[in-house]
Amino acid sequence: MNAENYKLCEKLIPRSYVRQGENAKKSQEKKIRTLLEHHKLPEDGWDELTIDLLLKELSIMDSNNFQGNVGAGEREGRVASSLVSRRHYGFSHGVGRSGDITAVQPKAAGSSLILKLTSAMALDVIKLTGVRSATSCLVLPVATGMSIVMTLLALRPMRPGAKYVLWPRIDQKSCFKSIVTAGFTPVVIENVLEGDELRTNVLEIENQIEELGAENIVCIMTTTSCFAPRVPDRLEDVAKICEGKNIPHIVNNAYGVQSTKCMHLIQEAARVGRVDAFIQSLDKNFMVPVGGAIVAGFQEAFIDEIGKTYPGRASASPCLDLFITLLSLGSKGYKKLMSERKDVYNYLAEGLKKLAEKHGQKLLNTKHNPISLAMSLQEVEGGLRATGDDGMTQLGSMLFTRCVSGARVVPPNATKDINGFKFNGWGAHTNNYPCAYMTAAAALGMSKDDVDTFLKRLEKCLCKYLNQINPPLPIAETKEDERNGLPEN
Repeated sequence: MNAENYKLCEKLIPRSYVRQGENAKKSQEKKIRTLLEHHKLPEDGWDELTIDLLLKELSIMDSNNFQGNVGAGEREGRVASSLVSRRHYGFSHGVGRSGDITAVQPKAAGSSLILKLTSAMALDVIKLTGVRSATSCLVLPVATGMSIVMTLLALRPMRPGAKYVLWPRIDQKSCFKSIVTAGFTPVVIENVLEGDELRTNVLEIENQIEELGAENIVCIMTTTSCFAPRVPDRLEDVAKICEGKNIPHIVNNAYGVQSTKCMHLIQEAARVGRVDAFIQSLDKNFMVPVGGAIVAGFQEAFIDEIGKTYPGRASASPCLDLFITLLSLGSKGYKKLMSERKDVYNYLAEGLKKLAEKHGQKLLNTKHNPISLAMSLQEVEGGLRATGDDGMTQLGSMLFTRCVSGARVVPPNATKDINGFKFNGWGAHTNNYPCAYMTAAAALGMSKDDVDTFLKRLEKCLCKYLNQINPPLPIAETKEDERNGLPEN
């Protein structure tokens, strides 16, 4: 209500009561004014009432919510179900226009404001987590794989005639398929084994550039966040090569925002060499439903070009989810989540190490991976070979049926065909890793209680499975049995 309406309220109830309500409203409006004025992530998270107030006021700015509005076009934001309308806070026009996902939409001023504010707050998070020199970011309504496709397509006019993407191998299908979907040819760079870790083969990257010609290479696509025993790529070394050879450098940072170590790698790579864009998932880094990603970089013009590759309008849901979440957390809340995640990582590492040693295994030494851990399954491997192909993933299945999701059992010598490319040792990021293993990740939002429950269930499954594949030998009934066989009746 405005000041005039508050005065009218005083005719109905005591003035002191009206003033209390007015002051409370002013406190909410001050937060909203600060956000609109500075376009910054608030330090302290907002309460739900203030967020709800802002969403309703912005929703009123979209034409489908105008009182008396008559829509005479084919797309007027009509929604048949009131449940669906409430789920989206009345925002039904989406974001962007036919030629640019970031363009302001005349029918949707409120939705357009949310997109602008969310992108600004997302850039704040990118900076506070470690990439301080980032200058621009874009919230896209598609997940990481398709966001990589859009980034690669934005490079096409800049690299006429180029068709190869150099890709240090990471066994995750979507990032590999993104190269093929964009119409380019992936050149797989096999990793090198250093101790237990799989690391970037920088020499092979240089050899491929020499063989193919720098002008024929669209970009080099590196990775930060990954399943152990693979560790983040040597971003600084690759960035220097890209700078020297004038080759674009794209970083798949799928769930790296939650790790200051991953973000530091990107910052340093940009400082010493070339990084054109880095892509991160919304759901993994901000605990929102799947369906969105952030593309960030150091040249605003290139990030704008990526936005222009998206044809038509798009759903506002991923952006709206992130908008609400960032306001709820504030910078203090997100920093707290990151700090807790580091503690959980150390707690999980300690627990897995003890469990591994108890069963004659070991926690693989992957100190360069700040999120994922791997435990060897060397004894299990021998039993797995005897149980046939179906038995290879039995331990993982046992965990899943006991409500443990996300843990991965990686057997040796698995194969996978993706778009005509055959991978040996699929899942292990290399053709022949020395042992089978199981991975678990300490990701944002995991608690120490989750770790305790996971370790208890893992131990039960591991004991049961080991007993199945290596049953104990029967014990002789008597010494006479051992010497002479069964006694006479």
